[in-house]
Amino acid sequence: MSEIKSFQDLNVWKESHFLTLEIYKITKNFPKEENYGIISQLRRASSSVPANIAEGMGKNTTKELLNFIYNARGSLSETIYHLILSNDLGYIKEAEFDTLHSRYNGLAKGVNVFISKLKT
Repeated sequence: MSEIKSFQDLNVWKESHFLTLEIYKITKNFPKEENYGIISQLRRASSSVPANIAEGMGKNTTKELLNFIYNARGSLSETIYHLILSNDLGYIKEAEFDTLHSRYNGLAKGVNVFISKLKT
């Protein structure tokens, strides 16, 4: 990780940040009665992924970093669930869901690779 100077250099952070922006865009079209429900949950969970990666990169040890990356992975799984729920409720167009679901699954693989590298 010597070429990594900042969390912003990490591909997993870049992708998670991009996906968070996408979540904010699509949730603008959700029903207003979901403002304190699924909109809040989905935005919180999705933004927690890049936030945990960023915070972990600011820690002093690999062990601390790993803990934050595990938290990011948990928030990523939560985000995927809320996307599935949003799709099942008809709040997301099928094509949008398919794209986001696929990209979040790809991000999950990237996070797992990052975890594996940190453990070695």
